Amino acid sequence: MLATEVPAIPRGVRLHFDRVRDAWVLLAPERAVTLDPIGHAILSEVDGRRSFGEIIKELAAKYNAPADQIQADSGGFLDALCNRRFLDVVT
Repeated sequence: MLATEVPAIPRGVRLHFDRVRDAWVLLAPERAVTLDPIGHAILSEVDGRRSFGEIIKELAAKYNAPADQIQADSGGFLDALCNRRFLDVVT
């Protein structure tokens, strides 16, 4: 994912806390992805308005972690969600 791209959760997909699983999940019609704490932290920053670069800066500041490492890890995660149509990208 490029720093200038804006990730957005599309209509019909939502971030939801599943009490049965006691975990955060990303729900889509007839599909669900269980999120680990890192995945939830990344998706919690996705608002459809901020660019991937802005999200990286926010996560780096919040977790006191190197931005390049966050970019590599979260970029791959978000790209995988895009490929599975759980996430849209606006350039």
